[in-house]
Amino acid sequence: MHNGKRCVTLTMAKKTRKPTTKPKPRVHKDLQGLDITIDQFGEIKANMNIEKLNEFLDKNVDDKKLAERDDYEELKKGETKKK
Repeated sequence: MHNGKRCVTLTMAKKTRKPTTKPKPRVHKDLQGLDITIDQFGEIKANMNIEKLNEFLDKNVDDKKLAERDDYEELKKGETKKK
């Protein structure tokens, strides 16, 4: 029922969002320019060869699971223990 009054609907103006740019994290000089993302399927996407990343990790990061082994120091040097 309309009783002769005007109805006015007020809406708020939409704010335009500026894309937020995250600052790039500091990385080791050997990994300069590295960009890793995970897509909607859970796959890792990197702009650097995965084998190069693995070599860097093997060289610079101690493996906690292997540290308990008796031959860990030899493994770190790249030597294999002959049985």
